Order: sequence, then C-alpha cells, then structure tokens
Amino acid sequence: MYVVITENDESKWEDQTGVAYHFPQRYLSILKPGTSIVYYKGKLKNKSFTPNRLSEEPHYFGIGKIGQIYRDRHSTKGDSFAVIEDYKPFVIPVLIRHQGNYIEHIPANRESNYWRDGARQIDQNMYEKILLLAGNIPGDEETSVEQDNVHISDVDNSDHLLESFVEGDKTKKYVTKYERDPRLRKLAVLIHGTDCKGCGFNFESVYGVRGKGFIHVHHLKPISEYDGARKVNPESDLTVLCPNCHCMIHRYKVSTLSLDELKTLISRSGV
Repeated sequence: MYVVITENDESKWEDQTGVAYHFPQRYLSILKPGTSIVYYKGKLKNKSFTPNRLSEEPHYFGIGKIGQIYRDRHSTKGDSFAVIEDYKPFVIPVLIRHQGNYIEHIPANRESNYWRDGARQIDQNMYEKILLLAGNIPGDEETSVEQDNVHISDVDNSDHLLESFVEGDKTKKYVTKYERDPRLRKLAVLIHGTDCKGCGFNFESVYGVRGKGFIHVHHLKPISEYDGARKVNPESDLTVLCPNCHCMIHRYKVSTLSLDELKTLISRSGV
C-alpha cells in the first residue's frame, strides 16, 4: 500500500518529520505497519517557514515506511502516532503537477476537497513517478551500522534525530559507552507526555514557555544491563522523569531503583 501523508507548516498535530506521524482515527484503515509513505506539504502561507521547505509551492519532500502504531493516550477521539521508519528526504522538491497534470489521480467527485485529506492513498505507479522525479535520494545507497550509529551521553535528552532503533552496542574508547537513539526520546515524549511519572512535576506549569517540553527519558531496564543491541519499545521500555527523580533512581549504580520503588519513597516522604 502507498499513502501520501501531509505535514503542514502550522498544525495542531504533534508530527516529528521522519520520526512520528500524529493522525486521527479515520486514517487507521490506510496507515498500517509496512505502508510506504510520501511526505507532502501544501502551499506556503507563512513566510517564516520558508527555510524549512524545499519549495513555496505544494510539493512532495521525502519517503518512508509506517512502523509501529501507538494510540495517543491523551486523545479522547482515538488519535494515534505512527512511527516513521527508513525516512529519506528529497534533495529537490517534487511539485504536485508534472507537465501540467497532477501526479495524484483526483476522482471527479473529489475535485473540490481532495487536498483536504491529511492522508491519501495512491497507487504504485504514482509512487514510482514521484521517486523518479525526486532523482537521487540521500540514503538510497547501502549504509553500514557503524555509519548510522552515533555515540551520545548516558543521560540522553537530545532533540537531534537519528534513524536506528537498536540501542546498547558497546564501543571501546577510554571508557565503555552505550549507544542511544535520540529518535526514541521523541517517541517516548509523544507517547508518555511531559509529566514526571515519579512525582508528577511538569516544567511548563512552573517555568512557563522556558520549561515547555523539557523532561528526562528513562530506560525502565538500565541500558548498561543490555546484552548487546536490542530493540527498544518507547511505550513499554521507556518512561519520563524529572531530573530529581531520574537522579534518585540512578544514584547508586549497584541498586538502581524501579519506578515503583521510587514512588514508594516519595509516598513515604509525605510530599
């Protein structure tokens, strides 16, 4: 199956390009794991977004595949998040018209509202035509695991994006470090929110805009205990904690606290 997904410059949806796509329940029938997707942006309306686009005109700007789908726990309408895998951005925009004709086939009864759909199913010929017009796409060549993986600090709160979902490979430098994937942080925050799961603290509620979106992401099983690389599920393997709670969990390396043990300590304090 092939689907075009729309990413608007300004939107109520919490999309993360190449990481996760946030969508309403009505698209569950076409956004399924394994679906090949093409990213699309409509016409530029706000000039401040120009640097983030390949064109001011409506265009396609990348491809990927739908991975695992998670229900949005904060939605009362059945909204979901789809993990985006194998994301590859285009170097040049592919405009929605080629030689005067739309690349997508628009049914006669949809001419007035076709472009309102945030997700639109297309056929293989349309998909392949978009790829042909995109030309050389970075990442199409084979890339080794060593090139894809990036080493970052043990407490990962980065907002940078990577492609791999495998974590835990050991690398020998001066000390043993553990590989982490910042994409997992993005997904963990989308799934779990930004309220600390230990004490309930929310940085935005206290610090305003400066604290918006800030939270630590915690592995429920310490990454140092992984037996080599393993697949990490951002819903079941990760949670979110404020720095205080995160530090208390990891204060003693020989006795890392579980989340339940942390909550017990907090409840005993009477705070």
